Amino acid sequence: MKKLMLGGQTIITGRGSIAELAGVKARRAFIVTGGSAMQTSGVIAKIESLLKNAGCMTVVYGGIGKNPDTQAVLDGLKKMRQFAPDLLIAVGGGSPIDAAKVMGLFYDYPELDFAKAQAGELPLARKNLKFIAIPSTSGTGAEVTRAAVITFRELELKIGLKTPAFIPDMAILDADITMTMPPHVVAETGMDALTHAVECYINRNLDDFTEVLAKGAVAGLFTWLPVSYQDKTIESREKVHHYQSIAGLAFDNTGLGMAHGISHALGGKFNLGHGLLNAIALPYALEFNAQDQAVAARLDELARSIGKSGWQGFITAVKELNQVLNIPAGLGSAGVNRAAFENGFAALVDNCLKGSTRVNPVVVSVEQMTVILNRMYEGL
Repeated sequence: MKKLMLGGQTIITGRGSIAELAGVKARRAFIVTGGSAMQTSGVIAKIESLLKNAGCMTVVYGGIGKNPDTQAVLDGLKKMRQFAPDLLIAVGGGSPIDAAKVMGLFYDYPELDFAKAQAGELPLARKNLKFIAIPSTSGTGAEVTRAAVITFRELELKIGLKTPAFIPDMAILDADITMTMPPHVVAETGMDALTHAVECYINRNLDDFTEVLAKGAVAGLFTWLPVSYQDKTIESREKVHHYQSIAGLAFDNTGLGMAHGISHALGGKFNLGHGLLNAIALPYALEFNAQDQAVAARLDELARSIGKSGWQGFITAVKELNQVLNIPAGLGSAGVNRAAFENGFAALVDNCLKGSTRVNPVVVSVEQMTVILNRMYEGL
């Protein structure tokens, strides 16, 4: 038996759908966001205006970085408790949404802390706090998933905390907001979404429902991501925004693989963007996993869905897409210093074997991961 959860209560789509906030019933809204993009674009001001016109007070907690850590969550939690909201709104990329997920649950359950969260002692539902997620980037699927990825600085590792209580009640997919994304963010977040869909599709926990979602997301992203990157049309931005959320629905019910295990470890150590690291890692992960006959057959199916032939053809298509999106071929060309890469390398290898690598379709040894990481550094 398998229990599927396809997001929260509602997914709102369509240009201008942020206007749905005008009908939300709440007294005090705590708004979590990233750097300055949502403020300078006027999105935060529009959200505050919609809420205030509906009689809801607001306060904004900004500055969440690309790899939110435990301290950012705790700082936000302190401000939440001071404001005492009944509505939580996360606006921006996956980072502020993930941070807001943990803030909201810790707010509803004051006895919770990160030690209990790491031990898996998380409740299955929020108590009273309503939660709305409005993604401005197209990649993480955080608005529909039960995972929150938080960086533990002392461990140099990003850890995925999981509970259905993290799933927002409402996800608003407003393509107008995505028009603020610069090309490199389009590329990196889009490849994050593609990695979600591909790793889901070759995961051994795949089922009939997630198979359709994942394959559809792969085909859609291969078609529309290059257009979104190169031409910045509203149609392409909307398509990618939808397909990334579909990929999120798929992997949230299935699982991922070693590309994500690697990117979480590298992100925790080098503070590079998650999507960038996934894009670099994905071809290496697929080449390794294709030694398994069942995985090779799955990749062959994906190849046919994008007009290519054979599992090798699919991996080549991923590499070519990275080139179109100007993704570096290796960690060295992405800016990782060789000395920093080699310092604490054994611990890095160990961290790469944790997380999603544990559910990789092919078991990975220390020796094999060592080879993969060294190839990734050189871009070979």
